[in-house]
Formats: sequence, structure tokens, C-alpha cells
Amino acid sequence: METSGKIKILTVDSSSFTGSVALCHGEVLIAESLLNVRSTHSEKLLKQIDLLLDAANWTLEDLDLLAVVTGPGSFTGLRIGIATVKGLAEVLNKPVVPVSALQTIAMNLPLSPVPICAFLDARKQEVYSQLFSWRASEGPVAIGNPSVLPPETLLLQLPGEVALVGDGVPIYRHLIDTHLADRAFIPVATAHQLRAAQASWLALQAWRSGLAQSAADILPVYIRPSDAELNLSRKGGI
Repeated sequence: METSGKIKILTVDSSSFTGSVALCHGEVLIAESLLNVRSTHSEKLLKQIDLLLDAANWTLEDLDLLAVVTGPGSFTGLRIGIATVKGLAEVLNKPVVPVSALQTIAMNLPLSPVPICAFLDARKQEVYSQLFSWRASEGPVAIGNPSVLPPETLLLQLPGEVALVGDGVPIYRHLIDTHLADRAFIPVATAHQLRAAQASWLALQAWRSGLAQSAADILPVYIRPSDAELNLSRKGGI
């Protein structure tokens, strides 16, 4: 594997309705595909990967590292993306880096002078959230634990000025305006979409720190139990 940092990285994000794939050569973005269309990730991920590899004139064998957003997010979407990357990694015998969806969305607010609140729609009238501070050489650094809460509960816990980013922001903008008013900094609409290119930069930093894993070790991060687990619990199965 290339050791200078100019490694070839394939990154996949399927944690939300929007799905994206990126090819990066070290920190340089070579190609990216982001689709905000109504189709399942199983229908579009492999097509996106093939399209980008062809456009970049790369092959799967050229890749040095694979990365995947492991959550929190859509349970089905996460399983599809992780299974796709794990399958490729096992066939190619390549390392994988798992990336947080919350840290990835925080990448969309570089150099924020106030804490960044990742604010992702978790459905069921809840949001996935985590606070970050921006450090010039490290990007978003967590200053709190990830959580899943009703948006109003979360907003009432936020002290001082804060920048909110994620697909939950437009959904719950009325609550943000009510509870935070001018303490809330809201970016433009396009900043609320996760991008595989941002996750790729985080994956590269993790790889440089020796945090790459084998495909078998990559697992989804759900934060809350799935509907199937809840149903089983209600029936006394766990």
C-alpha cells in the first residue's frame, strides 16, 4: 500500500435518503456522485461506484483504502452501504475505515467559530445529534456524546451560540427559531446533505492514525434499537 498519504480511497455513504460515493487521491477529490432521488441504495450504489471508477480511469484493484459511513442513520441504508463496502474489501483484501455520519455532516461547517451541532433526522419525531468544535488541523472534534432525542428536548439543552447542520434542520426549523432564535447559526440549504467526499477526508486522517480495520470488524452504529429489536423486546424475546 502507498505510505506517503497519496492513497486511493473509495468512500460510500448510504446513511440517509441521499446517497453518495467519492474517489479521493489522498486529500484530493477526484470524483464524487451524490444522488437525492427516490430509489433504493441497493439500486444505485454499485452503479455510482462503476461510473466514478470509469470516469477516473481507475480499477477496483487500484484502490488502497475503502471507507463507509456507519451511522447513525437509516437502518436499511446503513446495512446496504456497509455490506457493499465489506464485500469489496474482502474480495480485494483492502482495509476499511468506518466514519461517523455525525462527524461527516459537521465537516460541512469548516472553521465555525461556535460549536457545531450535527442535527440529523432520525424519524419518529427524533434527531440524531452530537456537538463538535472545529480545529484547524483535525476538523470537527467531538465535545459531547452522540444522542437520539426529540428535537425540542435537544434544543432546550443547547447553551450559547451554536451552528446547526443536517437534514433535520429544515424539518424542525420552526422549533430552532422558537427555542434558539438569534443564538442559532444556520448554513445554506446545500450544507445539510452528507457527502462521501467529506467522509473520505475523515477516513484518511483515521488511516494515518492507524485506525483502519478489517472488513469483518465494520459494524453499523444505530444508537437506538431497531423496530425489530423493539418488537422482540415487547414480546419478551430479549
